[in-house]
Amino acid sequence: MNRATLIYNPVAGRRPARRGAEIRAAADVLRAAGYQLEIMPTVSAGSARDLARSAAKGGAEVVFVCGGDGTINEVVNGIALSECALGILPGGTANIAARDLGLPLNPASAARALAQPRQHRIALGRVTWQLEPGTRENVSPPERYFLSVAGVGFDAYVVHRLAWSFKTALGVAAYAWEAIRQVCRYGFPRFACRNSQGEWRGTQALFQRTERYAGWFHLAPRGSLLNSRMQVCLFESSSPWRYVLYTGALALRHHLDLDDVHLVEGSHLACSTENSARPVYVELDGELAGQLPAMFELVPSALTLLLPESDVSPVG
Repeated sequence: MNRATLIYNPVAGRRPARRGAEIRAAADVLRAAGYQLEIMPTVSAGSARDLARSAAKGGAEVVFVCGGDGTINEVVNGIALSECALGILPGGTANIAARDLGLPLNPASAARALAQPRQHRIALGRVTWQLEPGTRENVSPPERYFLSVAGVGFDAYVVHRLAWSFKTALGVAAYAWEAIRQVCRYGFPRFACRNSQGEWRGTQALFQRTERYAGWFHLAPRGSLLNSRMQVCLFESSSPWRYVLYTGALALRHHLDLDDVHLVEGSHLACSTENSARPVYVELDGELAGQLPAMFELVPSALTLLLPESDVSPVG
């Protein structure tokens, strides 16, 4: 793999002023390793996806991405199902995928870890939304891939309400503060998730490819980007105070001991609201993506991921 593109988000993470120097250091490492590297900054929401798609079509064998989980998600959606590989150089707030893979959280250090990488073909999550009634028959339903986590319900509503400037200033702490602000304001509308094995109802569902959620909650015990498994953690209650208990149990890794929390494994689930007048939001890798109804499924062998040459322990 010689031809490569490095896509970076100039404003991701809590220290964007350092991003230029970090990118130059990471680029020096990759070029010294033999990569013919083109560097491209994102300019707007969605531009990372377009840049990645163009790079793959233009012959790039690998796309490195430096940014948060949302920027990584855009790049994934630009190269999913192609032969172009993905290399992650963490530069965001939660860095869920990087932590799951045990990558250093400094971009230049991550570049050194991936200078002589192993390749692993991994599964991706995919969300497909229903078409509006009356849509032309030849129009494909909208869909998006996710690498680490898809959230339905309260956490997606928090993302919906979170101001970009607040997120940039405080990182993960901004999500926590916004969740505290919204927990007594949110109506906790119920929804159902179904597949051939059964039906589950709740007010929050987290579709996990990784073991972690929000960077440091250990949510799905058998989650890993390197296996072909999707675990779904469902929370039943509509009580704000019960969500306080959920948070404490998650922090102590005892959430699955609660009788109204369920962990389900499956390759696909269809989710729909119980009351169409009350929207239920969907987030993918920490970015707002849409509303229910939607189908969540696992797509095997959908992306080539670069891994460090030697095994490393997960970060944090």
